[in-house]
Amino acid sequence: QVQLVESGGGLVQPGGSLRLSCAVSVSGSSFSINDMGWYRQAPGKQRELAATITSGGSTNYADSVKGRFTISRDNAKNMVYLQMNSLKPEDTAVYYCNADVALYGSRYYRDTYWGQGTQVTVSS
Repeated sequence: QVQLVESGGGLVQPGGSLRLSCAVSVSGSSFSINDMGWYRQAPGKQRELAATITSGGSTNYADSVKGRFTISRDNAKNMVYLQMNSLKPEDTAVYYCNADVALYGSRYYRDTYWGQGTQVTVSS
């Protein structure tokens, strides 16, 4: 009943910018969203943290993206965004959003959910 859908990936030249969006939808239950984040996985490498944001707006960034990427969220729309500036070829990866979601249905349930990923390619 929980679905995360990313959008905004694509091909961009080094030094360019992209904005990723992730929409969280929940059916069949009232819910709350706690921490949200963006992770990335380059070919042949493990998935790694890019940025996270709490429900209160506190942010955390990987050193490799600090000063270039900005994570934000719109709690009313259940969205999380990643503004990526000054992109480098090493930023090329599949970007995944995730969300810590609590469900208040017939029983309380809390888990971390992932989107399907969106490809970001930085190349001239």
